[in-house]
Amino acid sequence: MIPLSSQAPAPGAARILVLGGKAGIVRKAAALGFEVVHVQKPSAFDPDVVAHCAQLLLVDYQDVPTVTALVRALHEQQPISRLFTQTEAAQAVAGHLTDTLGLPGNSARTTRLLHDKPALRALLNGKGIGPVPTLTDPGREELRDFVATHGAAVLKPTMGSGSLGVRKIHSLGETDAAWAWREEFGLDTFMVEQLLVGRELSVESFSSQGRHRIVAITGKDTGGGVVELAHVVPAPVSDDERESVGDLVTALLDAAGLADGPAHTEVILTADGPRVVESHSRRGGDRINDLVRLVYGIDLEEATYRLALETDPLPADCPARGAAAIRFLVAGPGLVTAVSGVEDAESAEGVVQVDVQVSVGDTVHELRWSEDRCGYVMAYAADTGTAERLAREAAARITITTTPLADTSPATLGDLLDEVDEVLNPFATTTQ
Repeated sequence: MIPLSSQAPAPGAARILVLGGKAGIVRKAAALGFEVVHVQKPSAFDPDVVAHCAQLLLVDYQDVPTVTALVRALHEQQPISRLFTQTEAAQAVAGHLTDTLGLPGNSARTTRLLHDKPALRALLNGKGIGPVPTLTDPGREELRDFVATHGAAVLKPTMGSGSLGVRKIHSLGETDAAWAWREEFGLDTFMVEQLLVGRELSVESFSSQGRHRIVAITGKDTGGGVVELAHVVPAPVSDDERESVGDLVTALLDAAGLADGPAHTEVILTADGPRVVESHSRRGGDRINDLVRLVYGIDLEEATYRLALETDPLPADCPARGAAAIRFLVAGPGLVTAVSGVEDAESAEGVVQVDVQVSVGDTVHELRWSEDRCGYVMAYAADTGTAERLAREAAARITITTTPLADTSPATLGDLLDEVDEVLNPFATTTQ
């Protein structure tokens, strides 16, 4: 444990624990005057976080027995008033620790439900909340029968985010190839659901003492694949669609028992009405928080920490002012040999931010999940259509040139998780 003193909290400040997250997220907690205890994986340590912490523990927060013992000891020595996390990998652990310490916030039941996709689907189907046919760990013939019955399906891990390990099966003829891919990828525990067809959205909500408020609806573009290539806030939806989506998400959050903080729920507008894809007890990734802040003036990350100060940290009224869009950069697989057009994109109309995350000498992989994207362009405009256009046009000014590599051995699920030092189920080997 590292005691720190470069940013002293105010006398009598609430002591909170922040599990995981980048330096910028921790900085927001410190800026509110909290005494911040930060728990981070050693592999994810960023020296920039030091200035924002009263204490820093470098420990694998997905090692449940170890982090439980450490946090319990910290709490006994000097009580923690609230525990927060804004990263997917730590959600279930945060719920467990919240229960262990007897703190207000989302319970282990809720955070596990929103992390365990079959469990959430079973809950929703059991309550008749947008039912979707599903199977968990089917055999090859069961998978074939499922696709034959429903016409198309999506195969995915039972936990995780960022489109990791997700594959669409459009017809019965694709089933055997999908099964072979699953075995090669190392996806041993998985689920299959009827493929939902329609416009894709996400709903950004915020809850306080079990009362849910829809903050924004985000429009999405996957280009027909599974990895998200663009977002826009607000989404182009009708009043009726907005109401039906809001009702669906509110019913989900009630059923899951979400008490406090943001939720990010992915929805598809099917011909039979909106259907939930999955939901998470955190704010949306992919810079969606920045889009919401630009349009509605609400920072969901900061609002989350404010739960330790006030019952309802959101303003009473926050109408949309304009629209904001993000377009992600992609490139062909291979070794990056040149990057051009960045300054041209930065000077384009409406552009708020450009972030190119690869440089010459880096390797670009095929688009397997969100981590394989190469950066983004964010734009702001008076309306949704214009914001989308400006982001798309600015992104088109950037060229990332690659040359193919000889070694194209496919990565497994384990390989990709090792790269980010995460496990899908931190409770798989413990009874904590």
